[in-house]
Amino acid sequence: MTASSFLTADVLIAYSAYFVGTASPGPSNLAIMSLAMSAGRKSALTFALGVVSGSFFWALLASLGLSAVLATYSECLVAVKIAGGLYLLWLGFKSARSAFSAEKLPTHTAREGEPLKRLYLRGLLLHLTNPKAILVWLSIVSLAMSPAGGASHTAPVVLGCMVIGVSVFSSYALLFSTASARRIYVAIRRWLDGSLAIMFGIAGIKLLTSKS
Repeated sequence: MTASSFLTADVLIAYSAYFVGTASPGPSNLAIMSLAMSAGRKSALTFALGVVSGSFFWALLASLGLSAVLATYSECLVAVKIAGGLYLLWLGFKSARSAFSAEKLPTHTAREGEPLKRLYLRGLLLHLTNPKAILVWLSIVSLAMSPAGGASHTAPVVLGCMVIGVSVFSSYALLFSTASARRIYVAIRRWLDGSLAIMFGIAGIKLLTSKS
């Protein structure tokens, strides 16, 4: 694999598309941001690592031909969509309950004494139960693949996008764990939790009602 493999037009387009999708506000980013401001940098980075691991898992499946598997066993995607939709609705309920509570800590916070392993698993579960992540990776990998290139074009996409993902998610964790961000959070906590509830709820409903 040469450096030029990472700089082809198709690969750069894939990088750009992935960056926009990853950096845009979404359930994972909002959860990392909320956790960083309430529980600190270490907890947020651990949670972010779980999210990145889930993303890498879907990237590997996409690059290994997940689309062919889903085309043959479509019920697998249906099962994942149902599980993911229900989990997102549960997260939305918890965020809504937090928004209407008098507590100052958000739903996505580390419980006192909660081990880092559990935080990692929470981040991993959030991303693994989001079928949209599968579709995003399938699109990204397909975008950069050429009929002649095959796997040689897939590897640079996966590696480059994972670097982008680590950078984006860790930046959220580091930025929003600062003291100034914590002060801002106190003022906007209910708005943030309300936004989380709406976003998780919409995402969950869309997954449960979508036909594709």
